[in-house]
Amino acid sequence: MTKFLISFPGEAMVVPEEDFESVVEASHAVIEEAKAAGVYVFGGGIDETVDPVLVAGDGTVTEGTYPGHKVPNGGYTVLELPSREAAFEWAAKIATACRCRQELRQFHYDPAS
Repeated sequence: MTKFLISFPGEAMVVPEEDFESVVEASHAVIEEAKAAGVYVFGGGIDETVDPVLVAGDGTVTEGTYPGHKVPNGGYTVLELPSREAAFEWAAKIATACRCRQELRQFHYDPAS
């Protein structure tokens, strides 16, 4: 089984305010389906009201991110799936629920995870 990151930037999800609650319900339904299927690992959205920081090995905290790096935002879901094709299917379900395309990334295999 391989873990996949399915995500979208916050600005990609453009939904009229009157439709927002139905998008929330649809996205929660897909997450519940993933949990029932036993493939759900983690999901959530980045809290954009909290600024990112860099933390060094000595504990020094610096505001911001790596130079030139775009600050991640939006929604993220990690699923553990048997194939890339299965990941395409789940990404399509999430895209339908969230009404925006999803970016799909594959994690390297790590036996400790």
